[in-house]
Amino acid sequence: MTTFRRTDEAVAALTPEQYRVTQQNGTEAPGSGALLGNKAPGIYVDVVSGEPLFASSDKFESGCGWPSFTKPIVKAHLRELRDTSHGMVRTEVRSAHGDSHLGHVFPDGPRDRGGLRYCINSAALRFIHRDDMEAEGYGDYLDQVEDVT
Repeated sequence: MTTFRRTDEAVAALTPEQYRVTQQNGTEAPGSGALLGNKAPGIYVDVVSGEPLFASSDKFESGCGWPSFTKPIVKAHLRELRDTSHGMVRTEVRSAHGDSHLGHVFPDGPRDRGGLRYCINSAALRFIHRDDMEAEGYGDYLDQVEDVT
């Protein structure tokens, strides 16, 4: 099993936008994220640590302007924190090993799929296509991925 951790090298390799989002609790502009319209089968991992976060089979179109998911692949890979910034009370989502700011979770997701909406910045994620998962060390998560159209 792959070990997922934050390294200085991984943080140094981030683009300015990835750094702003993951390290400075930023938010990309709605509708601007590269992964928003991605419908390919695979998994989304933390751009800093590589820990698996979300599967394509749990992605849905919420209309909010950011990639949305109904649940994480492994709940232990996420930390949820109370966020009172911007005059709102929200639940921030961070990666457990990378300590990257990912986005927020809201209780307005599809009821038939658990009712949660993980609203996640594309800049915090790296997508790994199902065809590449085994070679990149994510074969244990292939059962989480299905064809998505």
